[in-house]
Amino acid sequence: MRFKTFFSNLMAAALLANCTPEESGKTVPNTPAGALAKNVRYLALGDSYTIGTAIGKENSYASLLADSLESRSEIDSVYLKIIAQNGWTTGDLQTGINQTQPDSSFDLVSLLIGVNNQYQKRSLQEYEREFRALLLKSITLAQGRKERVLVLSIPDWGSTPAGAANRSQIAQEIDTFNAVNQALSDSLGVSYYNITPISRTAVQDSSLVANDDLHFSKEMHALWLNKIFDSVAKQVLD
Repeated sequence: MRFKTFFSNLMAAALLANCTPEESGKTVPNTPAGALAKNVRYLALGDSYTIGTAIGKENSYASLLADSLESRSEIDSVYLKIIAQNGWTTGDLQTGINQTQPDSSFDLVSLLIGVNNQYQKRSLQEYEREFRALLLKSITLAQGRKERVLVLSIPDWGSTPAGAANRSQIAQEIDTFNAVNQALSDSLGVSYYNITPISRTAVQDSSLVANDDLHFSKEMHALWLNKIFDSVAKQVLD
């Protein structure tokens, strides 16, 4: 996102600041395909939402998901690797994966990408092509198991103060991009979690917005976790 007003440029600085893909947790042995995942390897692919911009990586939905999975008695440990940067589009994420070259041994892969495609007015055709490639790559990285991949819908940043001036238009465009990623997820049999309606509750609740008035707070990320956790835990343990 690159906002053209002074206020918006200030907000966007947090989104676009360079950072390297991150990982956390300890290395654990690979889990053979089909085995109960006692030691879980989790790869989170995305952008500023995945990296926890403005709230800290430890408060992002990806870290909260890893911590919650590790709290399950059936799971001994969770290794979390994040490939994400502020401001990334689908094309940027493709480049980041190519540069990082993760192996194909993950027990769980999440994918949330597209908000910067929407803001930068990139075409739906490009998004559809690149998102499909990313989704297929995610399946490969999950040892070829589509049932171990989850897609999260794009949150609606128009629900934050930074998007208030164009809230309706942003919402319509976000819905259009989400229609693409949901259709692709459904066509490939990948679990899809619609967190966009939750993100829109920030209009009525300022506690769900981060201090930069652009990203969402740790409380919002916790709501996203609550939406997906039971189903994702079942995905991992099945």
